[in-house]
Amino acid sequence: MAEKKVLVVDDEIHIVHVAAIKLRNNGYEVIMATNGAEAFELACAEKPDIIVTDFQMPVMTGLELVEKIRQNEETKDIPVILLTARNFAVSQEQQEDLQISGCLSKPFSPRELLENIEDILYQRAVINREV
Repeated sequence: MAEKKVLVVDDEIHIVHVAAIKLRNNGYEVIMATNGAEAFELACAEKPDIIVTDFQMPVMTGLELVEKIRQNEETKDIPVILLTARNFAVSQEQQEDLQISGCLSKPFSPRELLENIEDILYQRAVINREV
């Protein structure tokens, strides 16, 4: 089975590194970006299986990134997990409108992130096989 590719986006580089280590140790290929604009370019070029992005970033926020990804034919179906600071809530309506697969509050554990990614990719595989 081919390695699953995860794009991790956060302007706090230590968060990207902690997530990348956990994911690589569990057989994922990890692509990293530190802002939304860079992440969008990588998403288009690399077509990751899933994107993990911070909500609050310079250049382009996580929500702006997701909006752009959803508007692009090649990236519109990529599942997204949004990382949010405790005081930044994303409404249920926004999550549904942007088809956000999951939200994790910071600080999160790398294991929690891994479990979320595995659940989403598993559900996606099941749905794709049944259709």
